[in-house]
Amino acid sequence: MGSMLVRARRVVVALCLLLGAPGCYLANPLGPKAALDSTFVLAPNETATIVDTPLRIRFIGVSGDSRCPADAICIQGGDAIVRIEALTFGAGSKQYELHTGNMKPVQHEAFTIELLQLSPYPFSSKTILPDEYRAALRVSR
Repeated sequence: MGSMLVRARRVVVALCLLLGAPGCYLANPLGPKAALDSTFVLAPNETATIVDTPLRIRFIGVSGDSRCPADAICIQGGDAIVRIEALTFGAGSKQYELHTGNMKPVQHEAFTIELLQLSPYPFSSKTILPDEYRAALRVSR
């Protein structure tokens, strides 16, 4: 079942690229739908539609991960930078950076966007590939 979803997602992306539809990456029909104040998880380049709002959130990716590996002893906990894009229909889009080091939410118009967790957590013996990251997020008013 999982491989079927991956293939379906690839077909959608290929059609978007072939048709050149503007903003097509945000029209991913396979992305999750999430209610306000609920937790949702996104993979890189995946978009969530926030139900009953004009808002969509896209997880762009991680642009730096200096978190202390779970199997190491560090003086500081480190930080990972999670890049997202918020799109509000009629108002355009804006990119934000969320940090695991302080977990401070960002404000997009009337919405608060929080990073709840970034996984996987690093180990010194394994490199995390960019497409392996998952961001747990929550949107509230």
